[in-house]
Amino acid sequence: MYYGLEFCSRAVDDWAHRVGIKLQFIRPGKPVENAFIESFNGKCRDECLNERLFVTIEQARVATETWRLDYNQVRPHSALGNLAPEDYANRTRAGIPEPTKLRLSVVEK
Repeated sequence: MYYGLEFCSRAVDDWAHRVGIKLQFIRPGKPVENAFIESFNGKCRDECLNERLFVTIEQARVATETWRLDYNQVRPHSALGNLAPEDYANRTRAGIPEPTKLRLSVVEK
């Protein structure tokens, strides 16, 4: 059994190696290399974690799950054409064109 971040990291590294996944890490001090997750983390902190005082781990689990469901299933995201991520994914799977992208055709002469 593993305990602590260094052991979890070793377990993930071992697993990734076994299944043929190459892990790539952002450079320290370069959060812009992963801007999407940094944006998500900031929203989660500002809108969920900083708004509450958790007394039990169960309170934290319920609050974060409620926030996650709202974030993914209800809240519109401007980068997704004002659709919730789940709606956007469903439209993409159904082959419905993305509302956020301008489609241009090149005509050869």
